[in-house]
Amino acid sequence: MSEIQDTVVIGRDGLNALIAALRADGYQVIGPRRAGAAIVLEPLESGDELPAGCSDEQDGGRYRLVEGEAGRLFDYVVGPHAWKRWLYPPEQRLFRARRGDGGFTVEAGDGTVPRYALFGVRSCDLAAIRVQDRVFDNGDFADPGYVARRSAAFIVVVNCARAAGTCFCTSMGTGPRADGGYDLALTELGDGGEFLLEADGDRGCAALAAASGRPAGPVDLDAARAATERAVGQIKRSMVPDVEQLLKRNLESPHWERVAQRCLGCTNCTMVCPTCFCTTMVDTTDLSGDTAERWRKWDSCFGLDFSYIHGGSIRRETASRYRQWMTHKLSHWHDQFGVSGCVGCGRCIAWCPVGIDITEEARAIADAGSEGRT
Repeated sequence: MSEIQDTVVIGRDGLNALIAALRADGYQVIGPRRAGAAIVLEPLESGDELPAGCSDEQDGGRYRLVEGEAGRLFDYVVGPHAWKRWLYPPEQRLFRARRGDGGFTVEAGDGTVPRYALFGVRSCDLAAIRVQDRVFDNGDFADPGYVARRSAAFIVVVNCARAAGTCFCTSMGTGPRADGGYDLALTELGDGGEFLLEADGDRGCAALAAASGRPAGPVDLDAARAATERAVGQIKRSMVPDVEQLLKRNLESPHWERVAQRCLGCTNCTMVCPTCFCTTMVDTTDLSGDTAERWRKWDSCFGLDFSYIHGGSIRRETASRYRQWMTHKLSHWHDQFGVSGCVGCGRCIAWCPVGIDITEEARAIADAGSEGRT
């Protein structure tokens, strides 16, 4: 198909029809909703639940919802929730053991595979899903639960028409427009009354018909490109070039201690990050001792106990834990998975209580190195 044949323009009714069709096809639609003072990801029943007229202000240690254009549905950027919680749950039972007359029998974890339609995925978050694909769908060491949920997921991307103050996706090559790997992609046009809807792949093309749109023309495609170009022009933060090698050269930089004087070790940055995947194992038994379970739960490398082995924790100082997180994400992740662990979404900047900015810290190390202080 040509670009135009795979692309239609829909209105609010078409958006509602698309969500209804996904639900009728057995998907649980997960999308953005306003909950108190934040945009969160929760089940959706219709497009009427989308956060119309909401925008946001984000900076270091700051996230605020503000009033946006009344007719627009997607003028906010990313919130505290990342899509990984639906593909890589915060808690997952790995197995259950039950005592019987002949000993214990082991039952595998819940084999039910939910069918999620992830509605409103931003391009940086789509890049994060691809990063986690490399972590959890890697041949001999694949995570079967992740692979099953990922294979069943239907992804509807929203291309960004505005950027937050914390965004730096352009320097990471992850946005603000998705370049494929989704089922459908939406770009909001004008005052929000119409949306360009693009299909990628067989599932997307099949779903396109449910939206009942008119064929898109060159004017519509130009308007969509202009919308994402406006977002590009609003991005002010950027990651320093060649940060992978920069950090490897500066593992003993005194700047790690300076960052540690501000870092609270609260784990916020890792909890909101769309790619972080640290976990811990928790074993439980009932009071009778007849049933035992093993659970995998999200954890953080910022926790003192995370590096605990017999004799104590390896990374006792905050400086060593911050260095571990930043060098793993921006540098050693390349060695393990062939890609950066950072997608430039800026969540770690906005949700850090003291406003530590990963781009500023990388630049400070680069500047100190150029002056011979490392």
